[in-house]
Amino acid sequence: MFFNEGRIEKILKDLKHKTMENNIPIDRIKWKNCEYGADLLAEDDADWKEFSREQVWGGKDKHSWFRFQVVIPKELEGKPVMLTIHTGREGWDATNPQFIVYVDGILKHGLDTNHRVVSITESGKIEEKYQVDLYAYGGTEDGDSRLHGEIFTLNLQVEKLYYDIAVPFEAACLLPKEDKRRIDTLNHLEQAINLLDFRDDTSEAFYQSVEEAAQYLKQEFYGSELIGQGDESELCVGHTHIDVAWLWTLRQTREKVVRSFSTVLSLMKEFPEYIFMSSQPQLYQFIKEEQPELYNEIKEMVSQGRWEPEGSMWVEADCNLVSGESLVRQILFGKQFFKDEFGADNKILWLPDVFGYSAALPQIMKKTGIQYFMTTKISWNEFNKMPYDTFMWRGIDGSEILTQFVTTQEYNEKEPKNYTTYNGVINPSHVLGGWQRYQQKDINNEVLNCFGFGDGGGGPTKEMLEYARRMKDGLPGMPKVRQGKAIDFFETLEKKVSKNPKLPKWVGELYLEFHRGTYTSMARNKKYNRKAEFMKFKI
Repeated sequence: MFFNEGRIEKILKDLKHKTMENNIPIDRIKWKNCEYGADLLAEDDADWKEFSREQVWGGKDKHSWFRFQVVIPKELEGKPVMLTIHTGREGWDATNPQFIVYVDGILKHGLDTNHRVVSITESGKIEEKYQVDLYAYGGTEDGDSRLHGEIFTLNLQVEKLYYDIAVPFEAACLLPKEDKRRIDTLNHLEQAINLLDFRDDTSEAFYQSVEEAAQYLKQEFYGSELIGQGDESELCVGHTHIDVAWLWTLRQTREKVVRSFSTVLSLMKEFPEYIFMSSQPQLYQFIKEEQPELYNEIKEMVSQGRWEPEGSMWVEADCNLVSGESLVRQILFGKQFFKDEFGADNKILWLPDVFGYSAALPQIMKKTGIQYFMTTKISWNEFNKMPYDTFMWRGIDGSEILTQFVTTQEYNEKEPKNYTTYNGVINPSHVLGGWQRYQQKDINNEVLNCFGFGDGGGGPTKEMLEYARRMKDGLPGMPKVRQGKAIDFFETLEKKVSKNPKLPKWVGELYLEFHRGTYTSMARNKKYNRKAEFMKFKI
């Protein structure tokens, strides 16, 4: 069996490599340094400098525009043509170089370390030309960057087979070696790769064998009794957590939102089942001001039920430093914006990344029409693990709010850890890990995963959405994966647990043991914040 697993891994590497064909480096790039927010999209590039592969650009908070043409050669005719960019500084997406991509003057996609590819055309035509403009951000740290780009064709047939094999292989490898579900899954994958003819991976025989392997898996594995055995499920909602102000300026937050939301909309065109949610009306306001056409696309997705504007607060507010009046206004202004702009009546307080939660919040939520609360941050406690993930949270006045902690984490074959993440991934490890970590299995069989890269923005990736397609019916040993809205999860949860006597209660403050003293023990901070709240400003 060890030999078979190694063989499957080797075949997967070969298939992954084969998905990218006809790679052609980009040359004749022009560039121009600029200030924050400079729109050079319509500018004539006669005075722009030539940029060679040996040159560097960027640095802390530096911006540049790059421009080049893509001309479709004969070998790319009739195939999906993709563009990828490398900077040599790929790392954490909160700090590394990032791009907003325009194709023929139209905002297309965001690029960062987790989103590396953008589509130029779904079907190339010989000698067809495309102008590509990159609005480039050097990152939040000092350092020089390269700019190496290339176009290639995406082999959709091979890519499909790659995911058809890779997803169940990852799932099977999480199960115990003696587990028959693991053994049966690996046997099916072995039978599929036995059909592949790698003697010449450019021949018709190879592509015919790829189709035969895909058909075998469709009928004998994905269509078999191995699929969908358990009742456990995970509702996955696309998400990107963006701190309005953290390691970057507010001006950079505006750009992060454009990059992230344009990427979401681009992927929605490719995956009609993809549903995304985002909180914080301030971010939407930035988009409305920076990219009104993009904002209109978001409104269209909201009307189709594919984009969920939810979360209630204007920003994800600190709940220790500010007064109760401030918290009330966060919710009133936040809910009013979503109501006016999208016709959405928010029911969830969505605070994944806040440093503890005041016992006054349940009363405030109840009186402002909020029914549900979500966070993950309490799992970061240094010493004491919260005993519940699904519970009624009772505040000072006795008000109660149905609360859910996101339990997403990597699967651990020994025992789950305390720490969970709001930057979830749809893959077997996070799906199984989220269910493993969940503590209220006696009253509920579904957990919540807000999936997508965050903090620095970016959101879900194509890979996550491909994985979701193959996990939706429940791979052997895995919960079923379904995409939906956060409100869908909470309304279903309420029906399941509201009358269950085993539903636990937590009374009082949700205290975070990790960022202790951030605000609460700094009397000076509270003093000046309170003075600011009483100040009168002329507008």
